[in-house]
Amino acid sequence: MKNRILCRLILYFMATFVVFALIIGMMFAVLFSRHNMYIHHAELERQAVNIANTLSEFMGENTRRGMGHGMGNLVTFLQHAENISMNDVWVVDRDANQIIFGHGRHRTQMQFQDLPEGSEQIIAKAFDGAVAFDDSFSLFWDMPTITVAAPIILPNETIAGVVLLHSQVYNINQTTGSGLTLLLYSMAVAVLASIIVAVLLSSHFTKPLSKMKTAALRISDGDFSVKTDVNQKDEIGELASVFDDMVDKIAVILDEREKLDRLRKDFIANISHELRTPITVMRGSLEAILDGVVSEKDKTDEYLKEMFNECKHLERLVSDLLDLFKLQNSDFAMDAQMINLKDVAEDVANTMTKIAHQKEIALMLISNDTDFAFSGDYGRLRQMLIIAVDNAIKFSPKNSNVEIHLRKDNKDVCISICDRGSGLHPDDIAYIFERFYKRHSEQNKTGAGLGLAIAKQIADQHGVTINVANRSNGGAEFTFVFHKNF
Repeated sequence: MKNRILCRLILYFMATFVVFALIIGMMFAVLFSRHNMYIHHAELERQAVNIANTLSEFMGENTRRGMGHGMGNLVTFLQHAENISMNDVWVVDRDANQIIFGHGRHRTQMQFQDLPEGSEQIIAKAFDGAVAFDDSFSLFWDMPTITVAAPIILPNETIAGVVLLHSQVYNINQTTGSGLTLLLYSMAVAVLASIIVAVLLSSHFTKPLSKMKTAALRISDGDFSVKTDVNQKDEIGELASVFDDMVDKIAVILDEREKLDRLRKDFIANISHELRTPITVMRGSLEAILDGVVSEKDKTDEYLKEMFNECKHLERLVSDLLDLFKLQNSDFAMDAQMINLKDVAEDVANTMTKIAHQKEIALMLISNDTDFAFSGDYGRLRQMLIIAVDNAIKFSPKNSNVEIHLRKDNKDVCISICDRGSGLHPDDIAYIFERFYKRHSEQNKTGAGLGLAIAKQIADQHGVTINVANRSNGGAEFTFVFHKNF
């Protein structure tokens, strides 16, 4: 991929440069040619005017005698003018009857009517006192030619004749060609330099892409700790940053998936165990009764009572599972209304007092106020507190106290449930709200490990925070913080 992108970028650079060079070359050819033509016109005009002025002085004294007087000297002057200007110089007399040539190859006499068609226009303009240009002599020279006509103005302001200065366009094209050749050489050097620059820039551009490709390959092999190590403040740097962030999120998602998979397996194992145990007990008891192994009424009643207790355990387990499923469902809605949390706490205390007395435990509700307003589901909040109080009673020794403290903390309401048990093991605190997590002890042998998970779901649905800690004087303390929500 890297080589393909590198080659493509180099080709893009080169194609851009070639297009740019062609445009510049064409513009240069047109503008440089026009500029040369302009300069050449100006130079021809200057030479023609200078020659005409010199001839004006030369002919001033012989105006009355015509241009035939001093013809030899005039031809010699024209030859010198041709040698200096490197162009052909002609002189046409005032009546346009005679043409005087400077160069020997055109010493043959030529009549005015022998001049190319269209040449009489620039000669007429020159006799009117203007400097004129024309290319009508190109047919005469058999090659592109520029002719400038300048009037020979005598001191008395009369025009004695016209100077015709002929210059071949070949000279202009040669100058333009030399300029274009120089431009081509310069462009060739620029092409070589641009190739080097294109390779360097393309390599710099594709290097971070190569790093991201290497990182992607390592990710495909399962290594989610890899980083692109691309630090650039541009779009590629932003892409690399997003790539790294995506990898981190994927790693977290996979970790969560593994954790959920472990929880699912644990859930299946735990629920299988929780269901298998009572079913096994009931099946064994029924087989003993049906097979006549147990026939005495007292023994039969004991077996039936044990099966009844196991049925209640199954019923509670199924009910807890249904509650947990409902609470974890995002579509489940609480029946929220304005309630007084003290009413809920008193209801819980009245309900759990009988259970506490069975273990010879005193259940006390302690409050310093009467108004603890909150918006929530009365039944679910009662269920949450009952789960916590039931746990406190379960792990409290006989002849001890379980206290429900109800107090205000600024705008929040706090309900703390304290027991006098052995407290929580530090390793258990982080997991007590997970499904089927329970301490394997004599006090907790009948629990399924779903109670606190249900309490946590109810708390989350109401925005209630649960804090768990061991008390300094023994026992555990569960504090439910009800944040004001109305």
